Amino acid sequence: MTAKILSPAQEAAAVVEAVLADLPRHRGVVVDSPPGAGKSTLVVRAAGHLAATGEPLMIVAQTNEQVDDLIVRLAEEHPDVPVGRLSAADYAVPQRVIGRARVGTKLPDLGDAAIVVATADKWAWAAGGRIWPWAIVDEAYQMRSDKLLRVAGLFERALFVGDPGQLDPFSVVDGDRWAGLSWDPLQSAVAVLLRHNPDLPVHRLPVSWRLPASAAPVVSEAFYPFTGFRAGTAPGERRLSFTAGGPRTAPDRALEEAAETGWALYELPSRHTVRTDAEAVQAVAMLATRLLQRAPVAFSERGERPVTADRVAVGAAHRDQVAAIQAAGLPEGVTVDTANRLQGREYDVTIVLHPLSGRRDATAFHLESGRLCVLTSRHRHACVVVARAGIPELLDAHPSAETVQLGVPVKFPDGWEANQAVLAHLAAHRVQAAPPA
Repeated sequence: MTAKILSPAQEAAAVVEAVLADLPRHRGVVVDSPPGAGKSTLVVRAAGHLAATGEPLMIVAQTNEQVDDLIVRLAEEHPDVPVGRLSAADYAVPQRVIGRARVGTKLPDLGDAAIVVATADKWAWAAGGRIWPWAIVDEAYQMRSDKLLRVAGLFERALFVGDPGQLDPFSVVDGDRWAGLSWDPLQSAVAVLLRHNPDLPVHRLPVSWRLPASAAPVVSEAFYPFTGFRAGTAPGERRLSFTAGGPRTAPDRALEEAAETGWALYELPSRHTVRTDAEAVQAVAMLATRLLQRAPVAFSERGERPVTADRVAVGAAHRDQVAAIQAAGLPEGVTVDTANRLQGREYDVTIVLHPLSGRRDATAFHLESGRLCVLTSRHRHACVVVARAGIPELLDAHPSAETVQLGVPVKFPDGWEANQAVLAHLAAHRVQAAPPA
């Protein structure tokens, strides 16, 4: 008998139904999600499902922006469910949240809200001794385990949703003293949770609705080698075209390569540079400018629409690089930020300054697989990577040789291997920059 082949929507729906079915059976359920697989959609769906039981629900997010985004989605999807928003005293309610949730600094301020949303930091101080039957922890891989410990006593059961392939929780503290301990406070909340509760079910969302068919296999192979996923759209279902012509300069050829194939590597001559490489910064700014000058139009399952400046993002590894790119004369409205701050966001086209471009060494920071994963997985149509030649040779000269620490689970994929996989793919889409006159 031939097995029935499920469509992407059917496959994703089956996993969501399995997650909802597991909620009452276990104290905790973990859902791993690749980029653009519908984490927020699942959180909103699960919130409505749990609220329908008549029991109150707390939702833990990691940033105020994530909290506000969830409130907007909850109000749109479940308009009859009262939502509360715990906040600090100096919180300024954004326009998009006004009228969608009751806002307060303490739980009694929120009245009979069926769903209460707040950051992990706020929950740690505003609990009031109440025990919630249910909790949903959003972006759980961005949450440090010490923050989970501070709020774990507030709920009886929880759903943890997040992306295991992106950046580890941020900390300015050196964590070597805790390395190998099962309660290492600098590990992600999910990592520590599963080390102490290995029997908890782990589900994996199988489809990325953000990444096109040209990108999903690349990102899946490089950053999710053991938990792969596929694109929600078929090859050719999304297109990017230019309504304005351009000369056959290297930047235009790179943009055309990206529009046609989904990827382009705009390669500058090999050279060791300072971090704010002026030539690379100018190349990034020029590519963003030329992109918008050529009036691109995106065709997708959502229909036809122009790619405006707010649908374009530039990503870099360091804040000083971001500042240099912003000062280089980008078109107004283009987002420029670090990988850390681009997590969870989506654009039609992204332009990326490779973390290893122009470097003499390959440090742990620059080899962090999550950093490159974030930078190369924000786009719905095309990604242009700007880098100096010589990165493969740099990687070969600095093989992955971090200290092996007892008791620390080996993290896959290795940053060295992930970088090599991405560069191997980009090699087929290389456009060399013209040498300076």
